[in-house]
Amino acid sequence: MPTLQANLRLSLKTILFTTDFSPASQAALPYVQALVRWYGSKVIVAHSVPPEPALSVPMDAAPLNMNLSWQEAQNKMTAFLRTDPLPGIVHETVLEQGDLWDVLSDLIRRHDIDLVVLGTHGRQGLKKLVLGSAAEQIFRLARCPVLTVGPKAVCPAVQFENWKRILFATDFSAGSLKALPYALSMAEENNAQLMLMHAIPLVPVQQQDDVQEGARRRLEKLVPLEAADWCKPEYVVRFEFAAEGILKVAKERHADLIVMGVRAAASPRTSAHLPWATAYEVVCHAHCPVLTVRG
Repeated sequence: MPTLQANLRLSLKTILFTTDFSPASQAALPYVQALVRWYGSKVIVAHSVPPEPALSVPMDAAPLNMNLSWQEAQNKMTAFLRTDPLPGIVHETVLEQGDLWDVLSDLIRRHDIDLVVLGTHGRQGLKKLVLGSAAEQIFRLARCPVLTVGPKAVCPAVQFENWKRILFATDFSAGSLKALPYALSMAEENNAQLMLMHAIPLVPVQQQDDVQEGARRRLEKLVPLEAADWCKPEYVVRFEFAAEGILKVAKERHADLIVMGVRAAASPRTSAHLPWATAYEVVCHAHCPVLTVRG
């Protein structure tokens, strides 16, 4: 029987899987399939065709059947569906023209999406500053959780079954703690080991013992007493910057999933171009998927 309160347990009725038909997107499919097995979800497979660049001389938009980008996207969607990517799973496909976030935000609203799943190439450096990151734009603006499979995430060689080791990272802010119910619920759903961690940079050596003990007590208070029925939580305090600490702990503890809160962005443009954001650094370098919840 479930031990968490009903309002803390996940209900994933509808999952949005956004794809650009690349290997990066393909890497996220095993997790979509597993989530559907666990929660009985319906899947919406979505692809957006970028709008045509504006012309100096205004012209009527070309009909879609004469738009080469649209035709190419249709062909890719058809080829994708021929591979039977979601066998036995209730799903529908959506192909729309427009800016990616405009298309996805409309789908999230209209279909009451519970979770977005995507793979990302992990664009970094100057390329990210100039072109932006679609993944970061999505997980900083989406009102629902987002599961991102980064470029270094190890794709299962066989059917993905479950997450056995889940790492929840928090700075104790209200925003980061919004991700806690998802970490607890995912851990219970998978009968997984739950690791809770807090990273603190620049603490003098002579103060570290007291600071570590205080942070550990705060982590312990986050876990409900009834969680002991299905989980033996582990508490980790590291004296490192957040992204570096999270990645090191995830690697050392062989985490299968990282769960963390993210700050909301003011606009789609700023969300895509944040240069040193912790969550995006984790997504780009983690060897496992990252579940983010907007604060």
